[in-house]
Amino acid sequence: MNRAIKLAAASLALALTACSGAGGGSFGSYYSLVRPHSVSVGDGSMAVTPPRPWNRQRRFFFDDVRWVEDWTLNGPFLDDLTFISGLPDTKRLIRTDSRDAQQVPKFHSDMTAPEIAAMLESAYRVRGGAVDFRTLSLQPRQFMAYPGFQLDYEHLDSDELWRKGRAVGAVINGRLYLIMLDAARSHYFPDELRDFEAMVASARLK
Repeated sequence: MNRAIKLAAASLALALTACSGAGGGSFGSYYSLVRPHSVSVGDGSMAVTPPRPWNRQRRFFFDDVRWVEDWTLNGPFLDDLTFISGLPDTKRLIRTDSRDAQQVPKFHSDMTAPEIAAMLESAYRVRGGAVDFRTLSLQPRQFMAYPGFQLDYEHLDSDELWRKGRAVGAVINGRLYLIMLDAARSHYFPDELRDFEAMVASARLK
């Protein structure tokens, strides 16, 4: 979800690999392959089935939130698939330094769909580098057989690339469960939307 940190981490992984000179340590070592079968995501309380292989981002200690997991198909610059598996009340999507002037809001179990949408927008603006964020639609939608919502949006980042996203989620037993696709608007988002919808349809609690 936090593209700036993921790109920095990937660059660090590449730099360390280059310095070590060890065989087999390529960019791929930053990811693990996820094959098309049921797989647990986040803290393990939700499972999805991808329709084709994806790449799971390896967790890094400085941005590790155990309820949040990211996958990519073509690299974090072009696409990102985020899973939030039961974020508890008063927790944040992204680790935040209390000294930062701008803070990503905490999730609260009584949040409405518009408030969750605003929280996601804040995450993109504060930590994702979005200079323009536009909500395209926000509508009710069932998720894992619970009343939830679908948020469609697009944003322009500091790299001058427009990206488009869709988030489908629900608050279940006071915790936030959500799947979100965010990808370059011109080609990657429409190409991967079918994968996203297949995983939303396959999602189940464990």
